[in-house]
Amino acid sequence: MSTSPAPRRFRDPRSTKYDFLASVLVRCPACDKIAHVVPAPSQDPAPGDALFAPRRLVCRSCGTAKEWSGRRVSLHRDWYAPAGDPYFRTRLWLQTETRHGWVWAYNLQHLDLIRQFVQAPLREGIPWHDHGRKMTVTARLPAWMQQARNRDEVLRAITRIHASLLRAP
Repeated sequence: MSTSPAPRRFRDPRSTKYDFLASVLVRCPACDKIAHVVPAPSQDPAPGDALFAPRRLVCRSCGTAKEWSGRRVSLHRDWYAPAGDPYFRTRLWLQTETRHGWVWAYNLQHLDLIRQFVQAPLREGIPWHDHGRKMTVTARLPAWMQQARNRDEVLRAITRIHASLLRAP
């Protein structure tokens, strides 16, 4: 009598978009190669102010460096259009289009969380009565990304995104 392996299970780690803003991979506005948006080297922000801490866009290929400090952040909400970073509004590196919409992520950890969610046949969300359950990254994925019938297409898109890092100069 053989037993089948236990199905892969995904448990929502309660991560929000804000958890992935420490380092964002973008297309350099000057040379179109990979650049990073990171917190600017300055004093530590107050605990509730991390989202609005000064940022720096740095491209190691061409030397572009830009500073951001402000009170307006634009988090991307549209899964049907190309995504940009919240600070400089430059295009994200980790994104690709599918026939249903765009698959995008701020960094590799964000992309990996989406991949883990999509490939898991069993997904445990946060209980309906729990505070903040609708604010997590996986709870806010569009319905087409959550449907099992689109699993292969979304996973192929994530593979294309990973391949774009390998092809990057």
